[in-house]
Amino acid sequence: MEANDKNNHTKHTFPVAPGIWGMKTVFVNLYFISEGNGAWTLVDTGIYGSAGKIKAAAEELFGPHSKPKSILLTHGHFDHIGAVKELAAEWQVPVYAHPLELPYLTGQSSYPPPDPSVGGGGMAYMSFLYPKKPIDITSNVELLPQDGTVPGLTDWHWIHTPGHTAGHVSFFRDTDRVLLAGDAFITRKGESVTAVITQKKHVYGPPKYYTTNWAQAHHSVEQLANLNPAVAATGHGMPMRGPELRWQLEELTREFWSVAVPGHGRYVHEPAITDESGVVSVPPAVSNPANKVMLAAGVVALAGIAILSMRNRNGHKKTRKTYTSERPYSHNRPFTEPVVHTPDQVEDDDPQGHTNNYP
Repeated sequence: MEANDKNNHTKHTFPVAPGIWGMKTVFVNLYFISEGNGAWTLVDTGIYGSAGKIKAAAEELFGPHSKPKSILLTHGHFDHIGAVKELAAEWQVPVYAHPLELPYLTGQSSYPPPDPSVGGGGMAYMSFLYPKKPIDITSNVELLPQDGTVPGLTDWHWIHTPGHTAGHVSFFRDTDRVLLAGDAFITRKGESVTAVITQKKHVYGPPKYYTTNWAQAHHSVEQLANLNPAVAATGHGMPMRGPELRWQLEELTREFWSVAVPGHGRYVHEPAITDESGVVSVPPAVSNPANKVMLAAGVVALAGIAILSMRNRNGHKKTRKTYTSERPYSHNRPFTEPVVHTPDQVEDDDPQGHTNNYP
């Protein structure tokens, strides 16, 4: 069945460009890319609990019982991989990611802890509450091809855009210069709960509270601006296009260190150090006298987001299924040795849990 090519919003999705639709899951976006002849690819999987909505959108766009050829991940933060484990297991499709994201997708390491002291908004304040442990999709994860091609998408290539995370990638369609930028830059203020609701469009740097290498982040924005994208769809905010997108992206590149980088914060003067096995070291946390205020603001913001999430889930019940362990797509396996897991007794709220060498 051919994909629905309407220019208007459908029940679950919004249009981005020909053959591309986006879907917002509470405060983060994911994307559907049609490959023609009914084939399609999913980019990111939103927050936890989004699987039912994603499958409903896929049915709306591509027909009943439709599944993608693969899932592409821009990176592995909790709000971009919430449904990936469930969907990959049910659909039995490969999940492609950059090698530097593998530790966080195979149970080996948590990301460097977020910094709630930066950004000055509810999304930042509540970041210390966000899920910290890695997920384990070892049986499904594959490496993106080293030559920059994207499996199944002949007109696309992937670009390594680190800074927000070490293995962050963006996807670019050369034929019409459509960019899926993930969180390399975003089109609403990343730290504000109000911005989540209003969706006022403007080009911003990556979310401050979860960006751990600002020099790399600047280089990545510059790299994407040099592509001169005609359309940009990001992890947070609505798609932007045309001259407004281009001049704002150029301005962000030029003024990055004054408008995107916080004036203080854990990673401002010293980045987190990571490698193929995960976190090596992080700078010390910033002392902040407003911790109690931040805690209260974070709890209130989280409650609001949770209410929105519950409404969007519409009471869908989670069912247990048994899936085959056979995998036909093992041409590009990233693992040569068994994954070593850390002890189960690590507390959920321990920022050093599931990491290699936190100080």
